[in-house]
Amino acid sequence: MKNVIYFFFVYFLFLSCNSQKEGENSTPKSPYLFVLGNAQDAGYPQAGCNKDCCERVYKDASNTRFVSSIALIDPVSNENWIFDATPDFPKQLKLLSTHLKDSKNLPNGLFLTHAHIGHYTGLIHLGREVMGARNMPVYAMPKMNSFLRTNGPWSQLVDLKNIELRELKKDSTIVLNKRISVTPIQVPHRDEFSETVGYVIHSNSKKVLFVPDIDKWSKWEASIVDFIKEVDIALLDATFFKQGEINRDMSEVPHPFVTESMELFQNLSEEDKNKIHFIHFNHTNPLLIDGSEAQHQVLKNGFKIAKQEMIIEL
Repeated sequence: MKNVIYFFFVYFLFLSCNSQKEGENSTPKSPYLFVLGNAQDAGYPQAGCNKDCCERVYKDASNTRFVSSIALIDPVSNENWIFDATPDFPKQLKLLSTHLKDSKNLPNGLFLTHAHIGHYTGLIHLGREVMGARNMPVYAMPKMNSFLRTNGPWSQLVDLKNIELRELKKDSTIVLNKRISVTPIQVPHRDEFSETVGYVIHSNSKKVLFVPDIDKWSKWEASIVDFIKEVDIALLDATFFKQGEINRDMSEVPHPFVTESMELFQNLSEEDKNKIHFIHFNHTNPLLIDGSEAQHQVLKNGFKIAKQEMIIEL
């Protein structure tokens, strides 16, 4: 009798352990960011460029880089959101689909930063000529919202209910689910048609700052140095590497040069420097070239480079 009882005890213990292991093995990973592109608005290569920086891409297509964008993926709920709808939207959707458990045609929402060509023109693919999307949530600030409602062809997307505009308010947090929330933060930029925002992305365990476009850090009323100390990851504007990089007055397109940013951040701790991932590279920026002296300089100084298809765990 004792042997029978012992047998059933061991048997049920075995089932219990196996059940627990199966549950553990099937537990989804936590939310993460997936870099869909790291180039400036015009992509890489850039139209009309016959210089060595773009010729290397025409000679070897593997050097192609999509326009700056990130996806926020929650494998627990199988939801995802894209930050900025770029001219490379179709290719980035395909790239994103490789990371989803159940491949979906569209994300659960789009967050826009501003009305420069690399950050919203991908919306055209949601229209009747292409996907014919239905009520795709598009999160935008008030001026950006108004710009889309009152200017064609974007207004047609609204009228045909291809997109559903959801107005953001700066510093006001949007809760996406119980694990993730997003807060827009306004930054100074060339605001011809809309205001410009970056985003703070909150998970249960980490906080990410995403600022792909800003004029100069010194023009911002907030302290970027303080921000870096407060977050776990910072994806920051690195459009140009240094002064004189393009053959025109660079004050017309102000951005923090990477050399300026590295000087500004030089007194940060190694831990804080490692949070910084430079992104949004103009086609002239040598950070697009793997193994370049510029890349070596950035890495040597303790910073990181956001590369296409990079995964950043939250």
